[in-house]
Amino acid sequence: MNQPLAYVHPGAKIAKNVVIEPFTTIHNNVVIGEGTWIGSNVTIMEGARIGKNVSIFPGAVISAVPQDKKFDDEETTTEIGDGTTIRECVTINRGTVDRGTTRVGKNCWIMAYCHIAHDCIVGDNCVFSNNSTLAGHTTVGEFAVLAGMSAVQQFCSIGKHAFITGGSLVRKDVPPYVKAAREPLSYVGINSVGLRRRGFDTEKIREVQNIYRILYQKNYNNSQAVSIIEAEMEATPERDEILQFIKNSQRGIMKGYFTN
Repeated sequence: MNQPLAYVHPGAKIAKNVVIEPFTTIHNNVVIGEGTWIGSNVTIMEGARIGKNVSIFPGAVISAVPQDKKFDDEETTTEIGDGTTIRECVTINRGTVDRGTTRVGKNCWIMAYCHIAHDCIVGDNCVFSNNSTLAGHTTVGEFAVLAGMSAVQQFCSIGKHAFITGGSLVRKDVPPYVKAAREPLSYVGINSVGLRRRGFDTEKIREVQNIYRILYQKNYNNSQAVSIIEAEMEATPERDEILQFIKNSQRGIMKGYFTN
């Protein structure tokens, strides 16, 4: 249902039961899936690919051109997964030639004033609290949580089920299943509360804790810790996820808990 005071470009492909409120602008080369609600004063620009049952609140700007001086008007996209909620004044820029897209997964909750820059890849079921910011080329695994005012440096990676405390500055990669806090950002334990909420049993949580004790609490360097984990810990999906993340880290993983 399109309000007469909204503008929808004739080239946009809008499912029949999408609700578009007044004063919203939808540009050419946009696709919006069934059941999506778009509030007033939203701007959806070229290259947006928005899934089913998405909610976009007033003031959001989706798929604006990247804030990247190297951008040369290449054809790129912004993808928003089914069931995701995008609150007031969120900005999500489309990709560049690097990845070709900026992607936000399914069932994410992106709160007011968050910014997701070009070429970011965000997994399913993530929560970004108010004013959280991702610089370009950032990767965030599924079920990750960024508390309010978190800022992630470009090219960083955040693992699955990680929890970043409010006001954090993320300059290094954050491995899966952990809590990250303090300045500089450091390991402060595993995200046990989040893991329990998502169905991880006590034995599995203890396994993850034991892996990170070797990595962060035994005074080994990362290479030594990885070798010991591979030799002594039973191969499981969680163990392999952690090891693969560490081995693939381009920026290096965050340090252990600082006491000084």
